[in-house]
Amino acid sequence: MPIEVTLPALSPTMESGTLAKWLVSPGDTIAAGDLLAEIETDKATMELEAAEDGVVAELKVSAGTEDIPVGTVIAVMAQEGEAVPSPGGDRERDEIQPSAQQPEDADDAAQHLPPSTPLAGGSVAAAAVPVDSSADATALASRLAAARGVDLASFTGSGPDGRILWRDIVTEIPAATPPERASSGAKAAPIPATNGPVEGVPHDAHPLSTMRKAIARRLSASKQTVPHFYLSVTCQIDALIDLRQRLNEELVPDGIKLSVNDMLIRAMTLALRRVPDANVGFGGDRLYRYRRVDIAIAVAVEGGLVTPVIRDAGAKSLAAIATEARDLVEKAREGRLMPEDYQGGTASISNLGMYGIDAMGPVINPPQGLILGVGSGREGPWSQDGAIVSARLLTATASFDHRAIDGATGADFLAEFRRLVEQPMLMLT
Repeated sequence: MPIEVTLPALSPTMESGTLAKWLVSPGDTIAAGDLLAEIETDKATMELEAAEDGVVAELKVSAGTEDIPVGTVIAVMAQEGEAVPSPGGDRERDEIQPSAQQPEDADDAAQHLPPSTPLAGGSVAAAAVPVDSSADATALASRLAAARGVDLASFTGSGPDGRILWRDIVTEIPAATPPERASSGAKAAPIPATNGPVEGVPHDAHPLSTMRKAIARRLSASKQTVPHFYLSVTCQIDALIDLRQRLNEELVPDGIKLSVNDMLIRAMTLALRRVPDANVGFGGDRLYRYRRVDIAIAVAVEGGLVTPVIRDAGAKSLAAIATEARDLVEKAREGRLMPEDYQGGTASISNLGMYGIDAMGPVINPPQGLILGVGSGREGPWSQDGAIVSARLLTATASFDHRAIDGATGADFLAEFRRLVEQPMLMLT
């Protein structure tokens, strides 16, 4: 029977995507693991991999189509021995138009499925993968195995010549349902309705990008459903600046250059380790206490914001954090992030210091319970040993989810953060 290829959910926030480019044409013979198309998500541009062998019978969605709902059939493949219909047919009637709207609960139906899980009716969701692949296994199978911590050598492939496919991994090691989805049961909040433009004022109307729609939806939901409270501390950073300069002089031969933000990430990580009650998430009828600190770093990109994650940052040295942060920022700005780069995170940091902002109160990124906003370093008066001196100061403001974190816990976290920033040698222990 024909194989329907559907658009998969490539991230927890994805409800629709843009088909940027087809990499195949009707009549092409495809092997499992071959690349089918480039898809723009709310986070990055990804490549879709074929889940099965077959012949491309029909491309049901035109390149350039925007707002394709997750689960939409985008192509049809014929299995070996089946007749391949001539290109065209009812294609024009069936194509998704750019104005197509996303069903309100589309991602709730798709998010519980691992990439390329068969959907109802026998359709198959293709999955986004890096281009790199090995001889024994498709790239998707390799990524799924790595994410689940299993050895590919333990699997018998069901593909041609024994090649290991995604379904071989999924069948044996099903993906876990993310705890935030398992607990909330809530549908993704729609983008709130707005009024039209101010009457009589000349203006241009620009359609929202997929990324901007996701940002609008998620942050609106956060402010509507998460009770934020804010705490701020001002830190004296002379010692931190001086230590950074000395360390950079020592690390030059290794090609590592520390930024102030790298040191703040390290201080935040250690503070969360020492105040674990702040490294939590609200789960409706339960509280999730994370045994690992994963820090999501806000990165401004063209058209919006992405938050790649430094995983297990608490186990990484300052130099390792600096190297990983630099690589993630570079990938984000070039649109090369993979889902595993930006999914998750137990807390976030957003630094607007480079824009000259003194302080900021950022919006929490659910299901996280904490985000730290950092302003710029500046000269200001400081009380030291009974005298007022000039010092370099930095204000950090943390936004907390009051359902999961109390004021005293938030204060303990920020006090520990300030202690580490003002005594930066403690970060090296």
